[in-house]
Amino acid sequence: MLLVVDIGNTNVVMAMHDGTAWVADWRIYSDQKKTSDEYFVIVERMVSHGGFFPSDIDRAVICSVVPNLTRSFHKVVKTLSGIEPMMVSHDTAVGLNHDSIPAELGFDLLANAVAGHRMFPDETCVILDFGTALTLTTVSDKGDILGAAIAPGLVTAVNSLFHNTAQIPQVQLKLPERAVGRDSDEAIRSGIMFGYAGLVKELISRTEQELGVAVKVVATGGLSRTIAPLIGRIDRLEPLHTLEGLRIMANAKS
Repeated sequence: MLLVVDIGNTNVVMAMHDGTAWVADWRIYSDQKKTSDEYFVIVERMVSHGGFFPSDIDRAVICSVVPNLTRSFHKVVKTLSGIEPMMVSHDTAVGLNHDSIPAELGFDLLANAVAGHRMFPDETCVILDFGTALTLTTVSDKGDILGAAIAPGLVTAVNSLFHNTAQIPQVQLKLPERAVGRDSDEAIRSGIMFGYAGLVKELISRTEQELGVAVKVVATGGLSRTIAPLIGRIDRLEPLHTLEGLRIMANAKS
């Protein structure tokens, strides 16, 4: 069974794949103050509560954009399973033209591109990832990473308003009923949800104009399902898209 670990700035997402389907997934906060021993207890408990044994894990892959947590989770996985996990790097990006990968491209965006190109191998693809940051990664039909666009994530934007403005309340991000809000809650949801939908549509439109081709759009990340109806350009909604990219890379190595 494959254990996948995706270490992000806000959450660490872990999942188990039995060779046919994803059979379990877990999400914990990314806390750089925790030791590897503390994380080991958490991960071991999650695995056991999910009905699995450490011996069930025969392969593992780790993707990290938080260097301070990379070593901790490498130790956790190796101690838990007794196997050496595969560490995602630009060299593991199966199916992509390695010469086209920008040196600064995050490994999460790399995984998104791998899965996106596998999903639409004959078309240019844009992968929207609604995480701590909103990212749009574009990969060509030939497997070239064409580039990316990055903006603050939806929750990041709301938290910034809440923490930096005296009279702005914390709100739950859900679909607004109207653009002209009658109270603070409605106004914030309108500005964030309609605003970000417009941002995404504009970036997709500009991408198509610059490249001269129509693109396929894949959306993933925590709020992708919520905001998708406002965007209208999404061809596939894939909550586990990043994990799927990691699985593809792990399978290519085995």
